Amino acid sequence: MSNLIFTNARLIDPENGTDALGWLQIADGRIASCGEGDAPNSDAKAIDCNGQCLAPGIVDIGVKVCEPGERHKESYKSAGLAAAAGGVTTIVTRPDTLPAVDTPETLEFATRRAQADAPVNVLPMAALTKGRDGREMTEIGFLQDAGAVAFTDCDHVITNTKVFSRALTYAKSCDALVIAHPQEPGLSSGAAATSGKFAALRGLPAVSPMAERMGLDRDIALLEMTGAAYHADQITTARALPALERAKRNGLDITAGTSIHHLTLNELDVANYRTFFKVKPPLRSEDDRQAVIEAVRTGLIDTISSMHTPQDEESKRLPFEEAASGAVALETLLPAALRLYHAGQLDLPNLFRAMALNPAKRLGLEAGRLSHGAPADLVLFDPDAPFVLDRFTLKSKSQNTPFDGQRMQGKVTATYVAGQEVYRRA
Repeated sequence: MSNLIFTNARLIDPENGTDALGWLQIADGRIASCGEGDAPNSDAKAIDCNGQCLAPGIVDIGVKVCEPGERHKESYKSAGLAAAAGGVTTIVTRPDTLPAVDTPETLEFATRRAQADAPVNVLPMAALTKGRDGREMTEIGFLQDAGAVAFTDCDHVITNTKVFSRALTYAKSCDALVIAHPQEPGLSSGAAATSGKFAALRGLPAVSPMAERMGLDRDIALLEMTGAAYHADQITTARALPALERAKRNGLDITAGTSIHHLTLNELDVANYRTFFKVKPPLRSEDDRQAVIEAVRTGLIDTISSMHTPQDEESKRLPFEEAASGAVALETLLPAALRLYHAGQLDLPNLFRAMALNPAKRLGLEAGRLSHGAPADLVLFDPDAPFVLDRFTLKSKSQNTPFDGQRMQGKVTATYVAGQEVYRRA
């Protein structure tokens, strides 16, 4: 592996909360040293960053890669290229494929494809119940041995509380992390928007923000009973935040994430039934969006994820109620997050704490840091470079992004995984 020294770099260190001009040296795929000011003399190959930002690579929890079953929507190769172009050095994949990743054999297939095709790190999650049907839990221990880093049924909420409590108890005995989608499934069923004046005027089936609070309350009660390690994949409403704060204050092993779309868009963006803005849970009110941003700033919400969900044109070019939910976001995660930076709502160390350091910590990874000995998974980016997004230039096979045609700011210059350059902007 080549030894490199990055000079004249704006180092974004989420661990120490600093943003300062300095240098960073890597050797044998790991960070050897870094510091502020002028770089020391070195035999390593020098890369002049010209004052651009150098930060830990993004660790993205909750990426859907559609292998097996729907490779026409996204493959490990296309997802890996999109991740590299977006500064994402580790993708943590969801098990909601066809069939679901619920056996060691299916998991090993996905792992082999990822290792062969993706230029970035790929860590798989496995289903918590067989077929994600919520009836019988999977072989958690065997799936852990096969490489599963967490267990989730994604947006299929387990309605049988006894099944969920048994799965949490077993996961606790294996020191396994359970990731859940906190929604009350009865209220959420069939919803395409968040309840309120806008949804009523548009005639859209809607769900109350209380559905998220009710789902989280149930899960927290089960955590008190089982002591399991738990991560809420998306907290998107102000009503859920007090329950999350109490659970953390009471010492439960709970963390929470949110999606970049819920941080940067609101329910009004749906406008005239634009299906590229249909995500799950649905986009929320502006008050909810601001409350979630503040929760990220204070650390109450731990992680920001892309929730990358490829959908083909046929499943999106439908009436709003019938269209599939989800949006691609591996390449747009960083520039969208930089909207919050340019608006003065989150500084860069805070952003990378939520996008790199905290996800890595939750999964027990060494990544997400600029400290000595950490993996040299890095992103070099210009936070001020303006551009207009053209979805047809995205590297994902599916191009269902709500940011198409929007003015954005912040471009990735280069991405490094274990010290090797896996992307450079032309």
